[in-house]
Amino acid sequence: MKSKNILWALVLLFNLAAMPFAANASETPKEKKPLTEAQQARIDQMIRRVEEIKKMDRSKLSKEERKDIKKELKEMNAEAKAIRGQGVYLSLGAIIIIILLLILLL
Repeated sequence: MKSKNILWALVLLFNLAAMPFAANASETPKEKKPLTEAQQARIDQMIRRVEEIKKMDRSKLSKEERKDIKKELKEMNAEAKAIRGQGVYLSLGAIIIIILLLILLL
């Protein structure tokens, strides 16, 4: 009975030790595509704007101004992700139009 418990403990130990390696094995590094000059200029402009916002004293701003800055930062983040090619963005309206076109054509 004792040897059976030791055997199960060893099997469990080896299986748990192998899990992180199996998880890392499936990840393939993606090649980053080079940015055009216009895209790099826009990213540099966004970085300068973010640094400018970081240097601001936000405690003196009104609630509306803070909301506007937060909205601007979110938009810049989404734009930067789109430039880097980290996703496909389709609005809900675009999806509905695509579905309607597919229904009408098929």
